Amino acid sequence: MNDRKLPTFQKQYSHMKKRAQKSGWRKPRGIDSKQRKNVKAKGAHPRIGYSAPSKSRGLHPSGYEEVYVRNMDDLMKIDPETQAARLSATLGKKKREEILAKANELKIRVLNG
Repeated sequence: MNDRKLPTFQKQYSHMKKRAQKSGWRKPRGIDSKQRKNVKAKGAHPRIGYSAPSKSRGLHPSGYEEVYVRNMDDLMKIDPETQAARLSATLGKKKREEILAKANELKIRVLNG
């Protein structure tokens, strides 16, 4: 969907502190922080301009809209053209096999089947 390469948003001073490298982005709040002041060499901030196009936002990488399926009734409500099924983790083996067979019959894509 979105082929643009996003920068890796890194926490301030993460190159200096070993424990900070694993944690994700945190907003820089220091009074003299160069990253907060948007000095170019100090790393990019997550901003609204980096967001994905509104048409592809929230979709599965395959381009389908995910629909959570717990039972057969949920499966029947799916539109095979634009939606794909994501089966509940609490489904048992027997019920899961029944739903998968019905999905194949209806030509519905199952994302975790």
